[in-house]
Amino acid sequence: MTQSLPHAFRCAAEGVAFAFKQRNMRIDSGFAVAAVVLGFALRIDAPSWLAIVICIGAVMAAETANTAIEAIVDLVSPEYHVLAKHAKDCAAGAALILAAASVVVAAIVFIPKIGEFLC
Repeated sequence: MTQSLPHAFRCAAEGVAFAFKQRNMRIDSGFAVAAVVLGFALRIDAPSWLAIVICIGAVMAAETANTAIEAIVDLVSPEYHVLAKHAKDCAAGAALILAAASVVVAAIVFIPKIGEFLC
């Protein structure tokens, strides 16, 4: 049975809302807000905005996927199992790798602009 489009969007929004209850998603959101504020303050150019927005979206998507994987693993393996641990650790690691790459992008975008601002 096919769901209506509004119902599908509502379910997706519920998933995002659930992900935002997780500590790491709130931390990532704080960094995203800081990046946007800094971008406006330093008047970064369009390609820099594109890089920042893509990084924010990708990190948020990775954290949401990580939350989904953790929930599935907890459902199918309520007791400790080394493979469940590996699955959860790999999902968290993927989000961490993307967050680290985003920090590098932020450094490339913001450090020269901060240097211009200080000089």
